[in-house]
Amino acid sequence: MSEQKIHIFDTTLRDGEQVPGCKLNTDEKVKLALKLEELGVDIIEAGFPISSPGDFQSVEEISKAVKNVTVCGLTRAVQKDIEVAADALKYAKLPRIHTGIGSSDNHIKYKFNTTRENIIERAEKAVKLARNLVPDVEFYAEDAGRADIIFLAQLIEAVIAAGATVVNIPDTTGFCLPHQYAEKISYLVNHVKGIEKAIISCHCHNDLGLATANSIAGAIAGARQIECTINGLGERAGNTSLEEVAMVIKKHAELGFNTNIDSTKLHAISRLVSDTMRMPVQPNKAIVGDNAFAHSSGIHQDGFLKEATTYEIIDPLEVGADISKIVLTARSGRSALAYRFKKLGHDFTRDEVDVLYDRFLIVADAKKEVNDEDLKKLAEELERA
Repeated sequence: MSEQKIHIFDTTLRDGEQVPGCKLNTDEKVKLALKLEELGVDIIEAGFPISSPGDFQSVEEISKAVKNVTVCGLTRAVQKDIEVAADALKYAKLPRIHTGIGSSDNHIKYKFNTTRENIIERAEKAVKLARNLVPDVEFYAEDAGRADIIFLAQLIEAVIAAGATVVNIPDTTGFCLPHQYAEKISYLVNHVKGIEKAIISCHCHNDLGLATANSIAGAIAGARQIECTINGLGERAGNTSLEEVAMVIKKHAELGFNTNIDSTKLHAISRLVSDTMRMPVQPNKAIVGDNAFAHSSGIHQDGFLKEATTYEIIDPLEVGADISKIVLTARSGRSALAYRFKKLGHDFTRDEVDVLYDRFLIVADAKKEVNDEDLKKLAEELERA
């Protein structure tokens, strides 16, 4: 089976920047965009040009700076939005306008106070205008996760006929279960006339902690673009995490997918985004968290020290992280203690480790983590005895 490319659409600089406290200036956005290009993303959503002069400038400067990736500007299905986005993208070698409108009855009634028929008309008009300005137009059907599937299919068929090259099926509220999201994508693949003319894209939010699972389920069902952010940043509980998607695809070769992501750069860009956007990465974050390759349970430590793959499915070097960590706590065992002493230059016998272990437990019960200085003191006490 030949591998199929999954296009990685990074929206760290747009959706990720919507997190309170994560506002970026133009220089910071350009710096991150260049690193995203090095990482191997296919599309960078650089901003929402009409939202502010600063965002317009950022999209314009990123368009000038990057060479080998598509630069995307977000718009509403509004003529002025689309015209301003096209202007901001005028220097891009590969420009894309990302326009759209709500597709769920909830949004149609409460957000737009209109009808399904009017939504289709506005969507077609927006896509046609955008397609006259740039060759690559992505349409987002906002809140597709809660949309009526028959209406959603009608809407997607209409925008493809109007010229959309990518159709984005967002689970905007993070509502869907993976099988439900996959069923939506599968229905579109099998019921939308002309669907083969466009790439189907997944844009999943993490309100129920299912963003990555939903995105992968969508890809299995036929989507070939996944929209994501570094560290899973984004509105409310965040977006699909780029590093998770990249490593799921890399580790599950049976899916038959590939990406252009250089996984060895994931850890570095995670830290850069965290520092630049002033948003710490949770320690237990998959792939890039401080504890992703840390072992503190004695059972886990013993297995890991005998064979790393007993408890690690990813080599830290694959994602550019430091070596795995053996963290000493009251739950640690003798093998981990001996390992850490050996790292400090002490090759104690089994009997000596037994003596040290009893003393170690006293220290470990008094502290959350036993550090190298504590171990040095224990070693000195044993050597003086």
